[in-house]
Amino acid sequence: MAYTLPAGGDALRSFPVGSQPPQEQAAAAHSLNGHNTKCNGCHTSWSVNTRGLNELIRQLSPARIASNLWTHRQLIRQMVRREVTQRYRGSYLGILWSFLLPIMMMAIYTFVFSVIFKARWRTDTTSSPTGEFAMTLFAGLTAFNVFSEVVNRAPGLVLAVPNYVKKVIFPLEILPVVALGGAIINSLISASLVIIGSLLFLHTVSPTIVFLPLAYLPLILLSLGIGWFLASLGVYIRDTAQVTGIVVQVLFFLSPVFYPVSAVPEKLRVFLHMNPLTPTLDSFRRTLLWGQGLDWCPWALWTIGAVLICVVGHAWFMRTKKGFADVI
Repeated sequence: MAYTLPAGGDALRSFPVGSQPPQEQAAAAHSLNGHNTKCNGCHTSWSVNTRGLNELIRQLSPARIASNLWTHRQLIRQMVRREVTQRYRGSYLGILWSFLLPIMMMAIYTFVFSVIFKARWRTDTTSSPTGEFAMTLFAGLTAFNVFSEVVNRAPGLVLAVPNYVKKVIFPLEILPVVALGGAIINSLISASLVIIGSLLFLHTVSPTIVFLPLAYLPLILLSLGIGWFLASLGVYIRDTAQVTGIVVQVLFFLSPVFYPVSAVPEKLRVFLHMNPLTPTLDSFRRTLLWGQGLDWCPWALWTIGAVLICVVGHAWFMRTKKGFADVI
C-alpha cells in the first residue's frame, strides 16, 4: 500500500507505507547533522579548556619549573658568565671592579657612620666597636641589592633581545634567572667582604654563617617571581621600568637597611613587618654578623609566600610570552 503527495504541480509521487517524504527526510538529516556539529563543538571546546587547564597546572608546578631550569642549566651558566664578564669589559681592571667597588663603599660607610656620625646600630648599648654600624648596614645592602638589581632590570630584559623573540627559538624564561645569577655573584662577593670586615673590626667571625644559604632562599624566590612578572609586563607596558625604579627607591627607605626595626615607632612596625624584605635583611645580619640562627617562624612564612610568588610569576610569564612577538 502506498500514499501519494503532489510534487511541484499535478504530478503525483508514491512512497511506501512507513517511509517519509524526501522533504521530511532532509529536515531530519539536517537536524541530526546540526546536533552532531554542536556535540563536536562542545567536545572541541572541552578539549581546549582541558588542555589549557593542564598547561596552567604544569606552569604552576614548582617541580616543573625546577626541571625546566635544570634542562637549560648549561645555557644559564654560560649567560651568567657572560653577564659578569661583560659588565666591566673594556676597563683596565676588568672583573676586579667587582671586588674594588664594594671595598670602597664599605670604607666610605665606615668613615661616615662610624667616624663622623658615630652611629650605633644597637640602641641598648652605650658603646659599640668601630665599624659595627657600617658592617651591619653593608650586610643589609648585600641582600637588598640582589632584589633591587633584578627588579630594576626585569622590565627591559625581553625588550633588550628582540632577536631572541622573533628570529630564534630561545627559552625566554631564563632571562630573569640570568639577571638573578649575576646579582647573586656580586652579592656573594659583598658577603665575603662583610666576613673579612667582621674579622678586622669586630675581631670575630659569625659561627652561624652556615645558615646563609637558607637566608638567600626566600630572597632568590621573591626576586625571581617578581622578575618574571615584570619582564613580561615590561613588554606590553613600556612605562613599567620607570614605575619600578620609583617603587624600588621608596622600598629602599621603607626597609630596615639604614635603621633597625626597634628604631621605628611601635604603632608603625606592623607596616615594616609586612615588607617581605624585612625578615630577609634580618636573616643576613643574624648569620653574617651577630652569630644568631635564623628566626625560623618568620623565615618559614616568608619562604612559603616567596614560593607562591615565584610560581605565579613564572605562570604569568609563560602564559603571556606567546604575544611578545606581536608587540616588539
